[in-house]
Amino acid sequence: MDEERSLSLVQLMTNEGLVPSTEEEDKRRNVIQKLKEIVLAWVKRVAWQRRLPKEQIAETHATILTYGSYGLGVHGSESDIDALCLGPEFATMAEDFFVVLHNMLKSRPEVSEIHCVKDAKVPLMRFKFDGILIDLPYACLHVLSVPENVDVLNPFFLRDLDETSWKSLSGVRANKCILQLLPDLEDRYRMDAPSFYRSHFLADVFQKFQSVLRCIKLWAKRRGVYGNLHGFLGGVHLAILVAHVCQNHPKGSLNTLVANFFKTYAYWPWPTPVMLQDPMLPAAGYPSETRSLMPIRLPCSPHEYCHSNITRSTFYKIRTEFLRGHNTTRDLMRPDFDWHFLFEPFPYSKKFARFVKVYLSASNQDELGDWVGWVKSRFRSLILKLEEVQGLCDPNPTEYIDVDVTEPHIVFYWGLQPGRTNLLDIVAVEKDFLKNIHNGFQGSPGRMELLVVQASQLSKSSQLDSGSGRRTKACWKNLDYNRPRIPVYSQHLPNYIIGYVDAKADSKYPSAGG
Repeated sequence: MDEERSLSLVQLMTNEGLVPSTEEEDKRRNVIQKLKEIVLAWVKRVAWQRRLPKEQIAETHATILTYGSYGLGVHGSESDIDALCLGPEFATMAEDFFVVLHNMLKSRPEVSEIHCVKDAKVPLMRFKFDGILIDLPYACLHVLSVPENVDVLNPFFLRDLDETSWKSLSGVRANKCILQLLPDLEDRYRMDAPSFYRSHFLADVFQKFQSVLRCIKLWAKRRGVYGNLHGFLGGVHLAILVAHVCQNHPKGSLNTLVANFFKTYAYWPWPTPVMLQDPMLPAAGYPSETRSLMPIRLPCSPHEYCHSNITRSTFYKIRTEFLRGHNTTRDLMRPDFDWHFLFEPFPYSKKFARFVKVYLSASNQDELGDWVGWVKSRFRSLILKLEEVQGLCDPNPTEYIDVDVTEPHIVFYWGLQPGRTNLLDIVAVEKDFLKNIHNGFQGSPGRMELLVVQASQLSKSSQLDSGSGRRTKACWKNLDYNRPRIPVYSQHLPNYIIGYVDAKADSKYPSAGG
C-alpha cells in the first residue's frame, strides 16, 4: 500500500506536467551551453579592452552557474532558468555586464525581450533565449580567471566580495549546500553493500528530495501560499523545509516524506528557526532572527536567514494550510485516500465575503510589466496597512485579467477576514499606498486603484478558485528601441565604443537600453 501511494503521487505529478520531457531538458541544456560560450567570448573581449597581455587574455575565463528550481532539478516545462554569471575582477557590472554583455546578447537571434533590472536587491538581466525565460545576475570574483567548475563555497573565491556580488551568489551557494546536506545513505546505512547498490541508494535519496519538493511547490501554489512578494513562501524556503524533513527521515518513502513534511511544520514551534544539520558548523551559537515570524536559516552560513516578507496575515494562512495538509495526509493508508484532495485550489470565493480588488493598468504591455513589477515589490507595505486598519487579510498571489477590459491590466483579489469594521476606508489606504509606490519609481507610472468588492460582484472570468490564474515575473525597466541612444566609450581604450545606452541614462549605471 505504501508503494502504491507513492506511485500514485508520481503519476499525479506526471499528469500535472511537473516533469519536463527529454526534449525540453535537452533544449535547456543547449541554452545553458550557448550562454557559457557567449560569456566566454564576452570576458575575452573585456580583457582585450583592458589591454591585458595576450597570454592572459587566452587564459581568462568566466562561467555560468544555474540555481533555483532548475539548479535543484525541480523545474517544470514552463519554468524559467535562474543562472548566475561569474566574471573576473576586471569585468565590472555597470560597464561590462550591463553594456557590453547586454549588447552581445541583444545581437543574438535567439535572444528576445531583454531587460536590465537594476533596481532590484539583486540586479540582473532578464531575457528569453530560444523562448526560455532567463534571469541572469552577475557576481565579480577577485580572480583573473573564473574556472569552469568554480567552488562557490571555497573561501578563496569569496574573499573581499562587494555586497551586490555576495547577494548574487547566495542562491547558488544555498542550492549547493542543500544538496550537500541531504542524508548520505552510502555512509550511514550501506557501507557493506556493493558500489552499484550504494550509488543506487544515493540517487534514490536525491530523487525523493526532488519529488517531494515538486509536490510541495504544487501544493503551495494551489493553496495560495507561494510567492515571497505577497508574504508567502518562496522557492528557497520550501527547498530548505523539504531538505530538513529528508534529513530527519532518511529512509522514508515518498508518501511518508510528504506526510512528515506537513506533520513537522503543522506543529513547529515558531519562531524557532528551521535549520539544516551541518556537521561543518558549530552546533550552538547561531544568531537569533527576531524580525521574521517564520525564520529559515540559509545553510551556507550561520549568520544568514532567508529573506522573508511574511506578515501576521500570511503567517496565519501558511500555518492553517500546514495543518490542513497534516489532517489530509496523516492517514495515507485508508482505502478512500486521494492525493487530489491535498492539491485542491484554495476556495477564495467561499472563504471570503469581501475582497480588496487591486487594479493595475498601463498604456501598453511593456509599461504594464514595468509597473506591476514595481508595485508588487511594495506589496508588503499594503498588507501591513490592511492589517492595521482591518485585521487579517489573504493576499492571493494569483494575477487575473478582466476579459471585459481592453487596456493592458492585471487584477489581484485579496480576501478580507471579518475585521474590526465592515466600513474599511479604502480611499485612505489607497492614498497611503500610492505615496509608497510613487517614491523612487523611475519609469512611466501606470494606474493603481483599490476597491472593496463583495464575493457576489466578482467577475466569472476571474475564476478565483481555479488555481489557473496568470503569473508574471517582476520587471522594472523595459527596452524601448525608439528612444534616442548614445554610444558609450571604454574607460580603458580611447575612442573605443563598447555599446549604446539611452540618451537619458544615469551616468553611474547606464541603462543599456533596458
